[in-house]
This record gives sequence, structure tokens and C-alpha cells, in this order.
Amino acid sequence: MCGRFTLKTPAPMIAELLGLEPPGPRQLELFAPRYNIAPTQDVAVVRTATGGGREAVGMRWGLIPSWSKELPKSAPLINARSESLTEKPTFRGPLKRTRCLIPADGFYEWTTEGKRKQPHYIRFPDGRLYAFAGLWDRWRGPGGAGPVIESCTILTTAANAQLAPLHDRMPVILAPGDYDLWLDGAVENADDLRHLFDPLPAGELAIDPVDPRVNKVANDDPQCVTVQRSLF
Repeated sequence: MCGRFTLKTPAPMIAELLGLEPPGPRQLELFAPRYNIAPTQDVAVVRTATGGGREAVGMRWGLIPSWSKELPKSAPLINARSESLTEKPTFRGPLKRTRCLIPADGFYEWTTEGKRKQPHYIRFPDGRLYAFAGLWDRWRGPGGAGPVIESCTILTTAANAQLAPLHDRMPVILAPGDYDLWLDGAVENADDLRHLFDPLPAGELAIDPVDPRVNKVANDDPQCVTVQRSLF
């Protein structure tokens, strides 16, 4: 799955790599370095703009279906299983109409060692930026008079052999050459997208135990990704 991630790549580099306009003040704030992004927080999302091209916006992490009569009281839908998207009304519509990129440069998984939860930081060895495959939706309050909330979810797939010891799921990480296809609203047939959901080959990512400081959501600083070499 994907329950926490980082986005600390400099804003100008994010804009360049994701095909955005040079960042203005709003984007600079949206792309401020973050080391412990957690569910229900606002996250940076890249989607197709109304007039074409790409735009970056902030959205709540945890999908709220547009057809919901009220804000969900259950756990937020932070992840969506890529294998069953067309079977769930919550995800079927967004898969056709409102796909997005969720930029990141690392994510966390945990193992349990006795009573201690040990976080592990997972990223490309060179620390480069990438994008999760995401879906978004727009929810309006009762009668259309309430608040408008845009929210998103991260797609997951079966974990590869490298990540399987940590969790049986991993986020869908898109190749840069597939960004256009994923954002292309003219592509509505799920069969044309399924090949994008394959897990990354084992060995492409680096995995290291890091400071348990990341276990507390309130902690959001570089120490969260400090590798604990003493554990080896």
C-alpha cells in the first residue's frame, strides 16, 4: 500500500519534470519540501487543465466520491486496488474521467520488531522524482450549497519480490513516458491502461530503515529520512 510519502524535490525541478509552467507563488507553496505526507492532508496533484495542458493543484488525500451524500465517517480511501477499479462505483467514474499524477520522491512501509514499528524508506537510488498513478473526484455538500472538496487516491498493485517482505501491496509508479497516456481523457477503456499497473521490477528501488521519528505524523523534517545504518 502507500500510507506515507515524501515530496522534497525543488519546485522548479518538479515543474520541469512533470511538464508544468514555471512555478509561481501558489506552486512554490504547494511544492514546499515535505518529509512525512499523511492521509487526509492536502497533497500536490497534477491533472489535465480545463483548457488543455497540465496544472498542479492541492487536494485532500483520501477520495470522497462525488455521489456521497455526506463526508465519510470511515477510514479515508487513500489507496485503490488497480485490479478491481472497474468493479467499484467509487473508482469506475474517476478511472474514465479524472485521472491524475501524484508526484513523490519516496514512500514508507513498516515492519514490526517486538513492540516497535520500524519504518523503511523506499525510493529510487538516485532520489529522483516520479509520479504515482492517482484518481481524483470533486464532492459538493448537500444540495450543492455546501463546501466543495477535491480529493484523491493512490493506485496500488501487487508488491514485487523486493517489497513483498514489507507489504503485499505497493503503489503504482508510472514511467515518465506514460504520463500523457494516463492523463489523456480521451482514453476511457480500462484495458488500454492495465499495462501501466504492473509493479516495478524488483531491484529498481532502494529500501533502508529510517528514524522512527516518521511514525508521528506531526514530525515533518529531514530527520524522518535519516537512514539507520546501525540496524544492518
